[in-house]
Amino acid sequence: MNNKSFISELSQRLGYIQEDTQKMVNTVIDVMNDVFQKGDVVVIPKFGTFEVRKRLERIVVNPGTKQRMLVPPKLVLNFKPTPAVKEKLKNGGKDNG
Repeated sequence: MNNKSFISELSQRLGYIQEDTQKMVNTVIDVMNDVFQKGDVVVIPKFGTFEVRKRLERIVVNPGTKQRMLVPPKLVLNFKPTPAVKEKLKNGGKDNG
């Protein structure tokens, strides 16, 4: 699903025009970015948890040349879905009840 179809579906479900829905989605994303910049966690009930984690420095080997390279540490965004979301995905998108 691309952004246009997502905004269209969301605006229909919420009863807002697409421009207002796009503004709301952009605001949510901006706020989440601000929270991530501070190093805080975003928890969305019934969906999951987003957090910034530090990936440690590591050594990797290029399989073609066998050359070892050092990959520097970096920050990555991690998402952990709630158990209900995990279960629904495992069951092919169907609820368990």
